[in-house]
Amino acid sequence: MEKYYHITTYGCQMNVHESEKIAGILSDLGYIACDDMESADIVVFNTCCIRENAENHAYGNIGMLKKLKAVKKDMIIAVGGCLPQQIGKADLLHKKFPYVDIIFGTHNLNKLKEYILKKQQQKKAVIQIEESEGAICEEDRPLRTSYPNAWINITYGCNNFCSYCIVPYVRGRERSRRSEHIFAEAKSLIADGYKEITLLGQNVNSYGNGTDDLTFPQLLEKIANLDGKFRLRFMTSHPKDFSEELSKVIARNDKICNNVHLPVQSGSDSVLKAMNRRYTRKDYLEKIELLKKHVPDCAITTDLIVGFPNETEQDFLDTMSLVKEVGFSSAFTFVYSRRDGTVAAKMDGQIPEEVSKDRIMRLVELVNENTRSQSLKYVGKTVEILCEDYDKKKDMYLGRDEYGRMAYFKSDKNVIGEFIKVKINSANGISLVGDIIKG
Repeated sequence: MEKYYHITTYGCQMNVHESEKIAGILSDLGYIACDDMESADIVVFNTCCIRENAENHAYGNIGMLKKLKAVKKDMIIAVGGCLPQQIGKADLLHKKFPYVDIIFGTHNLNKLKEYILKKQQQKKAVIQIEESEGAICEEDRPLRTSYPNAWINITYGCNNFCSYCIVPYVRGRERSRRSEHIFAEAKSLIADGYKEITLLGQNVNSYGNGTDDLTFPQLLEKIANLDGKFRLRFMTSHPKDFSEELSKVIARNDKICNNVHLPVQSGSDSVLKAMNRRYTRKDYLEKIELLKKHVPDCAITTDLIVGFPNETEQDFLDTMSLVKEVGFSSAFTFVYSRRDGTVAAKMDGQIPEEVSKDRIMRLVELVNENTRSQSLKYVGKTVEILCEDYDKKKDMYLGRDEYGRMAYFKSDKNVIGEFIKVKINSANGISLVGDIIKG
């Protein structure tokens, strides 16, 4: 009799890739993926707690399974990831949702198979939260779901302790994988036909710190020198560690996309200091200048936070002026989310919700204006798109160019996983629409 699983993922690409690892574990146990929780024999929530709304969303979805669990008593519900890794949250989850069967954290994802087998042999819940990061597991066999894109972890955890961020507390201190394991994984993915590889880490620029291994620019270039036609991306880069060497490596390797995600968070020196970002506005702009010196056409994206404790209107305007000065290709914008256990959560001067909402709306409007302006520059040009998917509603294929801009186009045949030349006819915000150039 066939058994089915369903995974719900919250948060960033790091979590998306970890859900692929969970899928690999479930596949080894004989489970088959399904699209809805009602059909599943095991449901896994891979949670995120970086922002309050992601945490609340997870709580809501777990709560909705209470009635289903009452009907399907043998169904296993597992909750893992960052949320239960927080101090006290595993116990809270167990009390709030006693019908959850397995609760595990970020440090012991690779033991999920063991927990499932244990649960099948006993009635009581399996709650396993490991406080220590332990050794990096190199036996993961992810069931990749993002073809033609593939993700490779190069580091785990973070040493930066930005005052607003919960990551070091739930992901642990930074650890780097050995380069030979990363290189072998990349080589295997290319051989399997993957066309875009993204190297993942909370701060990829500090890869190799504390080991006798390669630096990040050296690792990046080594992978870029592999045979085959593919693209290479990386995220996330911390500005304080962004180097001229990395800029030069991007410039001299065609396979490395001219697209760098460099989160600035704020344009105000006082806010940056309070955030413990360890760079100033001037430092950040110097890194941008350095990057553009070697890669003039580089598309730079960023993260921006408004409403950080004690942020004044002038601090906010400093962020707005930085957005204009840099000319970001696009930006992820957030309202500051207070996270218990972080330094910022204890700060005086928490910003009223209505002030934060006003600022985020003004910032989003500016970011969107910049994005629309840059998208319009594509009209009439022919660009190379890596086709990633098919949109049934639009009846169009879609993919990105090396700068990260999404384009939609029609095709008589399935071209997912192929590099396609597309002439852009129109632009709609961040998206482009065009026609395939045949021949």
